[in-house]
Amino acid sequence: MADAENTDRMRLDKWLWAARFYKTRSLASQSVEAGHVRLNGHAVKPARDVRSGDMLEIVAGDAHWTVIVRGLNEQRRPAPEARELYEETIESSERRAAEKENRRLAPVPGSDLRGRPTKKARRQIRGFNESG
Repeated sequence: MADAENTDRMRLDKWLWAARFYKTRSLASQSVEAGHVRLNGHAVKPARDVRSGDMLEIVAGDAHWTVIVRGLNEQRRPAPEARELYEETIESSERRAAEKENRRLAPVPGSDLRGRPTKKARRQIRGFNESG
């Protein structure tokens, strides 16, 4: 009977790790503690049990996910299998696509710079710093 209870629920931090939202379970735990993960609209602790059908709001870096838990897995599996553990909402996927397009159209300033400045660029930098 105890085994049946354990198969229908799982710790939140362990599920986030198994679903590959975070690289380690400790990172998932820290993120939950920091309030970057909400379960059914409420801030929770990492040890909170997650069940199939629960809705999670996850903020990992720049990505903001809204997913519905569809499965539980005790082990971390390859990414294609991990994607079967959740279903992303339509609004979430549209929002992430729009954010990706915005990043493509308006890149971060300086993202096109590669490596060290050339000799000419160093002279210009030095001249700019010394003229002020």
